[in-house]
Amino acid sequence: MGEVARAVSERGELVLRRRDDDGALELRVNGVFVMDDVETSSEELLASAALSSVRRPGRVLVGGLGLGYTVRALLADPRLESVVVAEIEPELVSWMRSGLVPSVLDDPRVAVVVGDVRDVVVAQDDASLDAILLDVDNGPDFLVYDENSAIYAASFLAVCKARLRPGGVLTVWSSSASSDLEKAVASVFGACDVTPVPVDLQGRAETYYVYQGSA
Repeated sequence: MGEVARAVSERGELVLRRRDDDGALELRVNGVFVMDDVETSSEELLASAALSSVRRPGRVLVGGLGLGYTVRALLADPRLESVVVAEIEPELVSWMRSGLVPSVLDDPRVAVVVGDVRDVVVAQDDASLDAILLDVDNGPDFLVYDENSAIYAASFLAVCKARLRPGGVLTVWSSSASSDLEKAVASVFGACDVTPVPVDLQGRAETYYVYQGSA
C-alpha cells in the first residue's frame, strides 16, 4: 500500500494512501479507516436525500469535506446556489487544492471554512440555510474524535434547526445504526427518517445509515 500523504495535527494523524489491490485512494485518521473513493454511495445519498426533500436547495452547509463526494453530488444539481463546507483538518483542504485528491473546490459555488462544524453552524444566521449535511465522523458510536460526540446531541441539532429555513432539512451520516441519534433527531424535529445503505466495504457487506429531520 503506497502512502500518498501524511499529516499530524493536534487531533492526531491523517494518512492518505493508495491501496495495492484495487488502486483505491483511502483516508485514515488515527489509524481508523474513514473512507475511500470506491464505495461512495452513502456519501452521495446524504446529498440526494437532502436535495430531494427541499423545494429549492439554494444554500447548503456541509460538515466534513472528506474526499469530496457529498459536495460533488450537491454540485451536480443546477438548483444549488452555494455550499459552505466546514472542515476541521486544514491538510484535507490542502491535499484537495494541490490535486492529491480530485477537487470540488474550484466551483465558484463552494466556500470552505477550516474549523469545527459546530462553530461554523453557530456563525450562520437563523433561517439562512436550506439544508445541513453532517458527515464529520464515523457516527456517534464509533468516533474518531471523542469531542465530536457533541455534534450528535439534541442541543446541537436544535442549533442546526434554528439555522434552517422552514422546510429545510438536516441529514446526518453514520457508519452504524444509532437509536440515540434517531431519538435525538426526532426530539428536535418531531420525526426522524432513517435510511439504511448497504455497501461493499473491501469485500465485506456492511450497512451505513442516513438520518434526516425536516424543519
